[in-house]
Amino acid sequence: MPQAPESEWPEAWIMPNAVEDQKALNKLEPNEPVTPEMMKELGVAFWKMDAESFTYPVKSVPWDPKDSMDPRLSQIRDDRGYSYADIITVHPDHLPGYEEKVKSFFEEHIHDAEEIRYILGGSGFFDVRDKEDRWIRVHIKKGDLMTLPEGIYHRFTTDETDMIHAMRLFIGQPVWTPFNRPCEDHPSRKKFVEGIVSKE
Repeated sequence: MPQAPESEWPEAWIMPNAVEDQKALNKLEPNEPVTPEMMKELGVAFWKMDAESFTYPVKSVPWDPKDSMDPRLSQIRDDRGYSYADIITVHPDHLPGYEEKVKSFFEEHIHDAEEIRYILGGSGFFDVRDKEDRWIRVHIKKGDLMTLPEGIYHRFTTDETDMIHAMRLFIGQPVWTPFNRPCEDHPSRKKFVEGIVSKE
């Protein structure tokens, strides 16, 4: 399925390398916006979904996206080979040890697989490193489905609303392991650098 037109992509910008409040916007002065084209060059993919018309279970249990009867979600699943999905709610009332968990999500890391998140409610930030090792902050909201490529340095945080309800999708068995920076010798990081960062 074709990705969303650039007009539908979430707002993104260059952020400072060091921040006092991870949940704040953390824009530079003046703001340095990041275009969808720049994010695509890093291997980020994005679709704008209809999160109003289709309902999903609240519990974090294995679940088949086809059960939603959302044809666009089912098409993305089939196109990209996703075989597992569950739901997570990141909120003080739903996630034990909320503050500690959110701080741990904000540790810079990579995964050895693509990361896929479909935002069903609330909002938050994904931060990814660009080719010059600057942080790009992406403000994701309800209806956003975004994928991050294997091996990209990234992190996540809720915004000041302290709530995000998201579907996590996987190719094959779900793996939650983050590999915290530095991990330049990790095969997934090497794959990303060779395929994205070093690409002319």
